[in-house]
Amino acid sequence: MGGGSWATALAKIVMMNGTEKINWYMRRPSQIEDFKRLGHNPLYLSAVNFDTSRIHFYSNINMAVKQSDMLIFATPSPYLKQHLKKLNQDISGKTIVSAIKGVVPEENVLISTYFNLTYNVPMESIAAIAGPCHAEEVALERLSYLTIACPNKDKARTIAQKFTCNFVKTTVSDDLYGIEYSSTLKNVYSIAAGICHGLKYGDNFQSVLISNSTQEIARFINAAHPLSRNINESVYLGDLLVTSYSKFSRNRTFGTMIGKGYSVRTAHLEMEMIAEGYYATKCIKEINECYHVNMPILDAVYNILYERVSPGIEIKLLTESLR
Repeated sequence: MGGGSWATALAKIVMMNGTEKINWYMRRPSQIEDFKRLGHNPLYLSAVNFDTSRIHFYSNINMAVKQSDMLIFATPSPYLKQHLKKLNQDISGKTIVSAIKGVVPEENVLISTYFNLTYNVPMESIAAIAGPCHAEEVALERLSYLTIACPNKDKARTIAQKFTCNFVKTTVSDDLYGIEYSSTLKNVYSIAAGICHGLKYGDNFQSVLISNSTQEIARFINAAHPLSRNINESVYLGDLLVTSYSKFSRNRTFGTMIGKGYSVRTAHLEMEMIAEGYYATKCIKEINECYHVNMPILDAVYNILYERVSPGIEIKLLTESLR
């Protein structure tokens, strides 16, 4: 479900796994027609070629859902509700796999919670895919690691088998909420890293920033969903690191532009891609009004993006609170 780079990367993984055929929903019929003609996604990861005879394309979401048992959502979180507006099929009996690293704006709920409350999908039938795995490196078939999180670990193992191939290793977890929150927060801290990079802070400071970011993630998810977890595992810390440092990170790129003096609007227009951390910053800030977790880095990013405080001034103030 989705036609972007992450959806394309996941489709590549599943098809390399040996899955005979997949159903693929894309909103725009023109993108589907170009895909069939060219043998690759015309807009994203165009170097990845597909055997289109093994793909059933749909621009009608209800037909795609009707023909599928497992629905893998890989759309940007701000647009999820828009994609689902035309959905009138009952999906309560489907397995839902979220590859979305964000929360639903306005409702300020996790993707899993949204499907549970809005579409009556049991939590045991909802999973999330997370971990340090950029779509661009999947396209290059570079070794990557994914974690499948689901309250039902047996179901998580079944799903994991579909996302394991010669260049992707998988593990499973029952920390669905914690991993969803961590996957959302790491985008916020990636923007912070980008802002500091744009302001010409060096590697020494970046290491302190990311160390403190890790602590913020741990404090928040332990408050929001108390559970025994190791924040140093790749699905938490690894995902934060790759998103904060990688040249492929759109959130870091967005932050770098802000640090260099771009306005939020101009940065969005220049990128032509969604930086989900922008939306996540406001959502988590509002969610944290219930938990009152000490999150100075999140607050700093919020002040820069939404209160229009000067990045230079805000980050200078932040440096006084980091250790």
